[in-house]
Amino acid sequence: MFLDGLSFLEEERDAWRPFEALDALSDADLDRPVAGAHGWSGRDLMAHLAAWQDVALRIARELALGETAPTIAEIDADWEARGGEAVNAELGEQWAALPLDELRDRARRIPGELRGYLTVVPESRWVKHERHMEAILGETLDHYAEHEADLRAILAAAGRA
Repeated sequence: MFLDGLSFLEEERDAWRPFEALDALSDADLDRPVAGAHGWSGRDLMAHLAAWQDVALRIARELALGETAPTIAEIDADWEARGGEAVNAELGEQWAALPLDELRDRARRIPGELRGYLTVVPESRWVKHERHMEAILGETLDHYAEHEADLRAILAAAGRA
C-alpha cells in the first residue's frame, strides 16, 4: 500500500489532524455523551484512539530495537481469547480513570511520539513487512477511518461542526 515510510507518515498525519479538534473542546463538551457517536463522549473517543495509538507506539518501540514486535502477538492473542469488546472495554476503563488533563496530554503527545519512533524503524520492519504494517495501520489510519462519523457527531454536538 505504501512505497515508503514518509508516505505513510504524511497520510497518517493528515488523517489524525481532524481528531485534534477534540482537544479544543471544553471539559463539559468532552464529557457529554453523544447519541450519534454510539453514546460515546469526546473523552471516550479521545481515550479510545489514544489507547490504540499507544499500542502502535509500543510496537514501533519494539521494531526500533529488533526484528519483531511481541506486542502484536500479545494483542492478537488477547483479542482472540476475550474478544474485541472485552479488550476495548478494559482499555476504556483504564483510560477513563485518567484525570482529563493527563488524557489530553497523552492524546497530544502519543501521536507525535509514534511518528518519531516510526522514522527510526527500518522500513523493512514495518512498511515492507506485511504483518507489522497491518498492525500499525489497524491502530492508526484504518482505526481513524472507523471513527470519523463519531468525531463528526461529537463536534456537531459541541457546536464545532
